[in-house]
Amino acid sequence: MTTVAIIQARMSSSRLPGKVLKPLLGLPSIVFMAQRVRQARCVDRLIVATSVDASDDPLAEVLAAHGIECFRGPLADVLARFHQAASHAGADVVLRLTGDCPLIDPELIDRVAALVIEGSAAYATNAVPASFPDGLDVEAMRIEALAAAAAEATLPSDREHVTPFIRREVQRFPARSISAFADLSSMRWTVDHPDDLAHVEALLAAVGATSPTGFDRFDLYRAIERHGVQRGQDHQRNEGYLKSLRDDAAA
Repeated sequence: MTTVAIIQARMSSSRLPGKVLKPLLGLPSIVFMAQRVRQARCVDRLIVATSVDASDDPLAEVLAAHGIECFRGPLADVLARFHQAASHAGADVVLRLTGDCPLIDPELIDRVAALVIEGSAAYATNAVPASFPDGLDVEAMRIEALAAAAAEATLPSDREHVTPFIRREVQRFPARSISAFADLSSMRWTVDHPDDLAHVEALLAAVGATSPTGFDRFDLYRAIERHGVQRGQDHQRNEGYLKSLRDDAAA
């Protein structure tokens, strides 16, 4: 069984253009994140899925320079891009990660993936319901579930955000989730706005990080407690998806 981690990323973010190439500890953020994902034991192959749009050429060049596999597909139809990348890689289990989560935790990736790899679920996540800090989101799914979504989903929000169709089809695709030891969902560790980047840099300084690896979410929790660098959700969690739902309703 082949488990493929796919990080979706693009340069044309509306809230922070080029965010995936912003530097963290001297590395482009997407490279920083990829090195953390590679620490997950379950990952057999790692792909960054970006678009064929010319705006993403600089991202593809950076990935090539760092030896990170890149797949390019449709810009707007992210679901098709994901399915094409997963099929290209011969995936049995697909991990969906987003490029705005540089502090992603390898152990969480393994825990979520295990629910699908071991056969107890067709879809699993730690993000619904939200209990972990925003920026640690992991989704895992069997390739059959992703293929069904790619073939059947019609809502623009489903095509852009990849997995809502699968989550709604729970009778077809049994789902499981994991939760944090407490409700930490008010913490914001994602990079989606300019002030998010400064906050992640402060978190890395607080934990004493000198490379993308060698620390986990518990080290970050302890550093937050010691140094008081944590801030809450100044921006709405999942604001892009919520906007897409509003657009669906208005169409």
